[in-house]
Amino acid sequence: MKGVVFVELLNMAEQAVGEDAVDDVVSKCPLASKGAYTSVGSYDCKELNTLVSGFSSATGHSVDALQKQFGHWMLRHFTESYAQFFDAKTDAFSMLESIENEVHVEVRKLYPDAELPTFETRRLCGHAMQLVYRSPRRLIAFCHGLIEATLKHYGEEATITCVDRSTDEMGIAEFTISRPA
Repeated sequence: MKGVVFVELLNMAEQAVGEDAVDDVVSKCPLASKGAYTSVGSYDCKELNTLVSGFSSATGHSVDALQKQFGHWMLRHFTESYAQFFDAKTDAFSMLESIENEVHVEVRKLYPDAELPTFETRRLCGHAMQLVYRSPRRLIAFCHGLIEATLKHYGEEATITCVDRSTDEMGIAEFTISRPA
């Protein structure tokens, strides 16, 4: 997993609980990297899960709640760092539909070794779509947070339902996103 994700997780945690609390959590987590991340480095996703679990224990918030919150945080980072993708879209559905065949294509050009999840989208009608997330990293709540934040970015209200269809080998979630008709 790209280091920018780890750097941003630590930035979010520092803003929420302070630098000393983050240092305490990192020092207690068994991390091969020892918690030293660079934006351009690559790290084992297990470390991300370890850190989120550590922050969960320290704050009393569930792992899923923290992953969702981090999804919101990362979307803010993406909109600031990659505004061209968001500015070219007029609504959340268009943005979500572009992830696999536009955004991830560009990410792979910059980071050929990036291990990206896959996103399949299908319009169910004018006001509803299905997004299927697949990744061995099982960051379903993080993905849910990204979807929520994308809707918020475009000023849209919607109901999001998630059906977890994960297997032993793969995290799979079917999100149905329904805007008011």
